[in-house]
Amino acid sequence: MEPIYHLVAESEWRAACQTGRYAPESLASEGFVHFSFAHQVAGTANHLYRDRADLIVVEVDPARLDGPVVVEDLYGMDEEFPHYYGAVPTPAAVAEHALLRDADGDLSFLPAP
Repeated sequence: MEPIYHLVAESEWRAACQTGRYAPESLASEGFVHFSFAHQVAGTANHLYRDRADLIVVEVDPARLDGPVVVEDLYGMDEEFPHYYGAVPTPAAVAEHALLRDADGDLSFLPAP
């Protein structure tokens, strides 16, 4: 499976790295961690987090997770997103990326090669 990406406040990710596990609020409230594929990151960022300036994009290698990634459309959006049903071991992260913002305030994302 291709890499998956998660938008997170940098301070929240740094705290998780200290414990070795990342368990966002969505894990407790929805039972899974939301991820995106590379081509979905900018759309998700602009739709949900346009006014946030503290986010980073964490790139995760699905092979390093303790369980499977489920690709599904849970909200009837006609688009499937990857979800992980457990706390993310922070060593599964292989890179961190910045979101770019243009003059109009739109966020974009280009993972580094």
